[in-house]
This record gives sequence, structure tokens and C-alpha cells, in this order.
Amino acid sequence: MYTLFELQSRIEKAIAAMEYPNHPKNLYTPIAYIMNLGGKRLRPALVLLAADLFKGDIEEALPAALAIETFHNFTLIHDDIMDNAPLRRGQQTVHEKWGTNNAILSGDVMMVESNKQLTKVKVEVLKDVLDTFNATAQGVCEGQQLDMEFELREDVGIAEYIDMIRLKTAVLVGGAMKIGAIVAGASKEDAQLIYDFGENLGIAFQLQDDILDVYGDPEKFGKQIGGDIIANKKTYLLLKLQELAEQEDRAALASHALNTTTLPDKIDSIKALYDEYQVKELASQQMREYLDKAFAALAMIKVADEQKKELIGLANALMHRES
Repeated sequence: MYTLFELQSRIEKAIAAMEYPNHPKNLYTPIAYIMNLGGKRLRPALVLLAADLFKGDIEEALPAALAIETFHNFTLIHDDIMDNAPLRRGQQTVHEKWGTNNAILSGDVMMVESNKQLTKVKVEVLKDVLDTFNATAQGVCEGQQLDMEFELREDVGIAEYIDMIRLKTAVLVGGAMKIGAIVAGASKEDAQLIYDFGENLGIAFQLQDDILDVYGDPEKFGKQIGGDIIANKKTYLLLKLQELAEQEDRAALASHALNTTTLPDKIDSIKALYDEYQVKELASQQMREYLDKAFAALAMIKVADEQKKELIGLANALMHRES
């Protein structure tokens, strides 16, 4: 059994060794740039952890892990364009450095590169791997579209929000793990169970992110505390507050949303409403429900409990993180 750190290190070496054509330079240099900006490499590591869970060869699963990481970084390039973000991991975003048109094209090629990596898996499992990857990639795009549409709507419900974060964030976690299981030769039942584990863990992770955005330690969170409040971003906390708040408080909430000047006051006022309606506790309860679903799926997988320890440890670490 491998540790998460060992697998992350293996992925980092493989990414450093990846080579792209030299021409056209402005098409391929941005790909190498974003792929080497760092990050925790959790998604590709999940491919390898799942393969290892079913006693597969991690070297055979490595191309699929690289495909998942390439696809993930492709989505980051395009997300940064849509968000007009100037920085990614503390460095200039691709579109800031090379221009929007170049960034779009480089991102498009990264999708091709992902598929080229996937074709390196064993032919016996290639169709199942490609089917899973395509469903995953399509789901991520659907989630991003819904997230953008939600910005223009005032009637978003909690069930819709959960489905959006499932698509935008969680299906990639589940899909990565299912691909690792398929490469390792897991049964269809076990491959689906590891997918269910990953998807529910991904939803719990995003709910935890919503909570940390308001209640996290600013020294550890890595992002501005209250950033979602400032941006009027629809999160589980905001939607739950809108659902529970009395008419007077809903009016106050609408007024705070218009505040673009005294931002610390805006954060404090909305946080006070969250506290009054115990929204943090309700969000934490919802997060634990999805985490319980994840662990229930993992428990049903037909491998020895000893082999599950690394995944259990990772899940617990993610749910008790401060950043």
C-alpha cells in the first residue's frame, strides 16, 4: 500500500517529465506553465489511491492520473477567464500572461492531451475508462454552467445548489476514483461504490469550503474570509438563511447585498444573521450527512479494511482542514 504523499510525489515527477511540442510556442508553453504551478495533486492521487485499493499497478494507472490532472488544469484556465481572475496559486493566470485567445486555445489542447493520456491504459478497460472520463468532463461543464446561471437567479433552492456542486466539484472526485478502480480491474459494483464514496466526499468537501469561507481562520484558510459574502455568491449558508429568515431579516439581507463600499460591515452583518439562525450548525450537519454517505459506500467495498486506511485518513483530513 502506498501513502498519499508517495503517490503525490510520483505524480509530481511524472508531470515534470511531461513534454509538449515546441511549436507553436504560445500554444504549448502555457500548458507547461499551468501544469507546473503546483497544487496538492489530490485528484490524480485519488486515481492512484483507488487503483492501489484494488491492488492494481499504479504505473498502469499513472496515465489516467495525468489525464485527470491535465483536465482539471484545463478547467482552471477557462474558469479564470470566466472569472477574470488575475492570479492562480499566487502567479499570473494564463490569460493574463498570454492573452485570452491563447488561453482558450491552450485549454482546448489540454483536453486533447487528456485523451491522449487515457489511450495509454490497457485496451481491455479503455472503453470503460473513456466512458467514465467523458461523463465526468461533461458533468463538470454542466456544473460550471449552472453556477453561472445561479448568479442571475434569485430563486435558487438548496437542492439545486447541492446538485450544482455535485456536478462542478464532486463528479471529478468520484470519476477520478472510478477510473482508478477500473484500471485496477475492480468489479462494476466496487467501481460504482468507490465513485459514490468520491462523489459524496466531494459534496461534503464543498460544503466545508462554504463554512470555512465565513468561519475559517484567516491565517490558515488561504483565501479572504468572507469572500463569498462580498461577492454575493450563492452558498449553502446563504440559501439556508434565505429559507429560514423572517421577512425583516430577508429585507436586511437584500440591503446588505447592495453594499459594495463598507465590506467589513457587510461581512459582519451577514455573519451575525448566520449566527442568529444557526446556519453554520445546519451546514455542518448537512456536510456530515454526505460524509456519512461516503463512508457507508466505502464500507461496502469488498476489500480488506486495512487497505482502506489511507482513504479514510484522507477523508478525515479533508473534513478537518482549515485551508
